[in-house]
Amino acid sequence: MPGTHLGSPCCPGSPCVLAMSSPPAYPGFRVSGCWTLGAEGSSRSSSNAEPVGRLLPPVGAGRPPRKRTTSQCKSEPPLLRTSKRTIYTAGRPPWYNEHGTQSKEAFAIGLGGGSASGKTTVARMIIEALDVPWVVLLSMDSFYKVLTRQQQEQAAHNNFNFDHPDAFDFDLIISTLKKLKQGKSVKVPIYDFTTHSRKKDWKTLYGANVIIFEGIMAFADKTLLELLDMKIFVDTDSDIRLVRRLRRDISERGRAIEGVIKQYNKFVKPAFDQYIQPTMRLADIVVPRGSGNAVAIDLIVQHVHSQLEERKLRWDLAALASAHQCHPLPRTLSVLKSTPQVRGMHTIIRDRETSRDEFIFYSKRLMRLLIEHALSFLPFQDCVVQTPQGQDYSGKCYAGKQITGVSILRAGETMEPALRAVCKDVRIGTILIQTNQLTGEPELHYLRLPKDISDDHVILMDCTVSTGAAAMMAVRVLLDHDVPEDKIFLLSLLMAEMGVHSVAYAFPRVRIITTAVDKRVNDLFRIIPGIGNFGDRYFGTDAVPDGSDEEEGGSAG
Repeated sequence: MPGTHLGSPCCPGSPCVLAMSSPPAYPGFRVSGCWTLGAEGSSRSSSNAEPVGRLLPPVGAGRPPRKRTTSQCKSEPPLLRTSKRTIYTAGRPPWYNEHGTQSKEAFAIGLGGGSASGKTTVARMIIEALDVPWVVLLSMDSFYKVLTRQQQEQAAHNNFNFDHPDAFDFDLIISTLKKLKQGKSVKVPIYDFTTHSRKKDWKTLYGANVIIFEGIMAFADKTLLELLDMKIFVDTDSDIRLVRRLRRDISERGRAIEGVIKQYNKFVKPAFDQYIQPTMRLADIVVPRGSGNAVAIDLIVQHVHSQLEERKLRWDLAALASAHQCHPLPRTLSVLKSTPQVRGMHTIIRDRETSRDEFIFYSKRLMRLLIEHALSFLPFQDCVVQTPQGQDYSGKCYAGKQITGVSILRAGETMEPALRAVCKDVRIGTILIQTNQLTGEPELHYLRLPKDISDDHVILMDCTVSTGAAAMMAVRVLLDHDVPEDKIFLLSLLMAEMGVHSVAYAFPRVRIITTAVDKRVNDLFRIIPGIGNFGDRYFGTDAVPDGSDEEEGGSAG
């Protein structure tokens, strides 16, 4: 709704009041600045944006470089359970077009306010009311700096100020939020409030439709403010905040009541007055009473829905189908030589009358041949060994660090035994990409990758590839985990030309290897003549009524 204002024009520096025909119907909801519902999100007059530098000390100035620690990455549980529903928090919407590039950034909401003002509760209420499938909730509490030994001692005696801007690692916050908005994976530290230190394990988050970033200093950095599409300040009475903080710190963080009160009077309250409360002027929306203000949350949700509708991008299968018609097959494609033996095995597994036992047996034979063929494309270097007869033999040895297999569930996991049979001690990861039955879009539901996969050659396995949508998303996931594009090998028993072109055009350095390529995909994007639903035939599950090549609710080819 470009140009639609919830309020009349404001004089510079003066807050706008929500203009409504019946003010009592929306008690306790006010807007600071001119809030515009338009294509570019919320906007204010430039005079309201100017005070950021004057209100707060320069956060970035003189900040010592962040200490980096070596730790393993641990995936965040992919579910957020609310009173009504379960929301995926480790998913990835398909914001990549047929060229493999990102089309739209996520919508980022900043939630600021005093300590224990109810920011997290408001965030969860917004998430539940939004009713969108993919969300990320990012807490500023995860980004406290690593303390020195002296600071650790001060914190143990409640003498360290955790409510000062300098206590937070804004460099890491900004880089993390930028990556999330771009749909990339990020590693987020886990902070232990009992020991005042970062834990060894880190959690992994992925980009989503909506990112909600909450924290007491959410509006305390100019660069951070520019990343937020909507800024909300949760305004809660100071007495209520003190009671909540006492309850939380005593019961959840094992603090003594005397220490909590001392820290509140010495640091928390002064910091709120000096650093946090002034940022209320920078917010697009101020929500008094926090989670108790249901009307304000409803209006916030309405605006976010309008923004998501404008940013919406469907996975255009028609574009994928028509983008490369009549083009020659790409040079990155390698098809196993169609010997009489290979063609005979294809004849058996394509035959609808073939029993399940024979289907499994000959599929496994083809998988073994496919993987042996794929390994010939790995880098090798010259080496010399001595034979038992004491003679030198000039041979070849693998020139990489390690090989990792990643299967796209469910059908892709059937190729794992063949890979293990020819690659000793190979590491295995899994990706579950399912098709949204309402939109037809591929969505990431589960991911488990080995540590340091970026150093490996990765064999990505899926038994059939028709449109290439699931394969493209899987490649994007690997790229987001810093796997070089030229180290990714996509293996499939059967591919359609459409899928080959889609993957090759989007990722021209990915090696595509298969045993056969069928020319056609029908109007329902199923490979013709095809092989049927590989997963159903292999696992003996009931077939989809229309005979789809794709997994039922599974990967989108």
